[in-house]
Amino acid sequence: MALLLAAWTGDLQRSRFYDEPVTATLPPVGIDILDVEQLVLAEVEEPPLPLQDAEARDRVWEKAVRANPALFDGPVVACGGLEWLGPRMLRLSWVRVTYRHYALRRVPGATALPSLFVNVLQPVDDGRVLAARMAPSTAAPGRWQLPGGSVEPPAAREVLDESALAGQAARELVEEVGIGVLAEELRLWIVTHGESGSVGFTYLAPARCEVALRAGLASAAAVERARGREPELDDIALVSSPEEVGGLAGPHADYLEPVVHHFCERR
Repeated sequence: MALLLAAWTGDLQRSRFYDEPVTATLPPVGIDILDVEQLVLAEVEEPPLPLQDAEARDRVWEKAVRANPALFDGPVVACGGLEWLGPRMLRLSWVRVTYRHYALRRVPGATALPSLFVNVLQPVDDGRVLAARMAPSTAAPGRWQLPGGSVEPPAAREVLDESALAGQAARELVEEVGIGVLAEELRLWIVTHGESGSVGFTYLAPARCEVALRAGLASAAAVERARGREPELDDIALVSSPEEVGGLAGPHADYLEPVVHHFCERR
């Protein structure tokens, strides 16, 4: 019953355990693009974790932190399951975890829940779309992707619904690229399902001119440096085809070429 609109094949290179998507140097295997009109989200409990797996997870995490002290074990949302309730109606079960959970990907025999992330497809007014490169200080240095980040759990008395996801996507866009947009201006365009099981909610933003996008990136970087932090992004590229994405030097998120291809087909 799944609505598969695109799938790709190629060699796969796994990302670090705390990243949202898997990265690849060639178009990756099994990237599903799902056409979703209605999204239902429901919180479920984290599955029990054997003590030995939890201890091994903690050892892997502590080693990673020693190598990169910038890592933060903050709260995030993982995927507990996907289920089609009807045509274009998708139910997603979600689980509260922290980034430490994904260290399970480095524990032999252990199983980590798939990650959830939001991102934004930002068109340019001439038909191209924005791809962003992660800075050297991040968990995925040099990786090309869409602006976005991990889904965060709701605060007390709040709910995680499609409106909240749009709000998180809007926040990522302004923090990373300096482009202010209201959550109401973003439209849930597609849902991606990676081979690793990671689920991405891709929102479509209103088109902007190239000058505004480059000025926004410079502004966002200045704000981060004024706060004593390194920017998450160090460059952008404006691409008009998946072939141009493939030509970008360095790794890129598994969903990037399929999403750009899908956008170009519907343009």
